[in-house]
Amino acid sequence: MNSHAKNLQTERELHKLEKRLCRQVGQAIIDFKMIEAGDRVMVCVSGGKDSFGLLDILLQLQSRSPVSFDIVAVNLDQRQPGFDASILPAYLAGRGVPFHIETQDTYSVVKQVVPEGKTMCSLCSRLRRGILYRVADTLKVTKMALGHHRDDMLQTFFLNLFFGGKLKGMPPKLVSDDGGHIVIRPLAYVTESDLTRWAAHRQFPIIPCNLCGSQSHLQRQQMKSMLHDWEKQHPGRTQTLFTALQNVVPSHLMDAGLYDFAGICITGTPTPDGDTVFGTEAVPGAPLPKMPA
Repeated sequence: MNSHAKNLQTERELHKLEKRLCRQVGQAIIDFKMIEAGDRVMVCVSGGKDSFGLLDILLQLQSRSPVSFDIVAVNLDQRQPGFDASILPAYLAGRGVPFHIETQDTYSVVKQVVPEGKTMCSLCSRLRRGILYRVADTLKVTKMALGHHRDDMLQTFFLNLFFGGKLKGMPPKLVSDDGGHIVIRPLAYVTESDLTRWAAHRQFPIIPCNLCGSQSHLQRQQMKSMLHDWEKQHPGRTQTLFTALQNVVPSHLMDAGLYDFAGICITGTPTPDGDTVFGTEAVPGAPLPKMPA
């Protein structure tokens, strides 16, 4: 294949990637009613590929959406060593995006409180969250958009399962813990690999995180590696796992707060939710077992 043919193929692949990203983000917005007419959406931009991708895609959707909404980009400068505070303002101004840079020295607080070698994410996240809530109030936004993607959501599910003893994930839309804000995750259907490719194509000015992202022993990194290995050995498994998060059957779990096990009684009427008792549920596409003669 000559260079011209390769360039054409690359262009086609990038065009398909762009369409897929816009379609998936648009579908998530529709499925969970994330953005409505008149919304003022605060896009939290950290300087990483995910938040850059989120902002980029939302700007594209904003330009073609029949629903009118505003976007304001917000960055929290945590005073991390080596953080170039000029990169994001220059980029956002160049894109013509209204933005606000909030400067708070949370880095010093985290380094002072958390012992050396311990995970910093929890405290850093709490501090960052409180500051962003206050900024959201000041800017009078109606939605706060975060750049978590499909892989983040799966990793969170397994973190809670293995380390927290909970069947709990990272929802695409929720009310904040202070009760005063609606948080949305428009990248809920998007894979990290697609965001990585898009960031390289768009040449986002990525700013590395030297605070928590450099802690290679994090439990989240373990979950990421586990899912990567599963996908490598069994292509499509991560998509199946993600689909399972959208197909929950409370009657076949053990949370009495979600299902009234105490109130179960004989109805005499067949129901699709009825237990198969002794058998196992069929796997789609698997052949039925042969009955003995």
